[in-house]
Amino acid sequence: MDFGKYKYEIAQKAREARQNQTHIVVKEMRLRPNIEPHDYETKRNHIERFLSGGDKVKVTIQFRGREQSRPEIGYRLLQKLAEELAEVSIVEFAPKQEGRNMTMVLGPAKKTSTAKKAAPEVKAK
Repeated sequence: MDFGKYKYEIAQKAREARQNQTHIVVKEMRLRPNIEPHDYETKRNHIERFLSGGDKVKVTIQFRGREQSRPEIGYRLLQKLAEELAEVSIVEFAPKQEGRNMTMVLGPAKKTSTAKKAAPEVKAK
C-alpha cells in the first residue's frame, strides 16, 4: 500500500471519529436573590429548554449590598430550582458561595431508552 493511500484512510477515520463526538456547551443563567415570581418562572423555563437541548447550565445568584449578609436566601432559591427541574436535570455541583456569587451546575438527566418499545415485533409464519 502506498503512503498517500494510508494517510487518506487515517484522515477518513479521524473525520468519522469527530462526527460521533458530542459537544457539550455550558450555558449560564444569572439570578438575584429577590427575584419576582414571573421572572423566576421565565428563567426556569429557559433553563429547562437548555437542559432538554443537552446543554449543561451554570446557575449564578449575584448578591449585592445587604443581600450578601443573607446567603441562605440564595441557597433556598437554588434548592427550589433544583427540585423543580429534578425530572430533566441532575445537580452536578451543589450550591457554593464564591465571594459575591453563589453557583450551582445542572446537567441534563440521562434519557431513558425507548428504542426497545418502539421496535415493532415481527410475526413468524
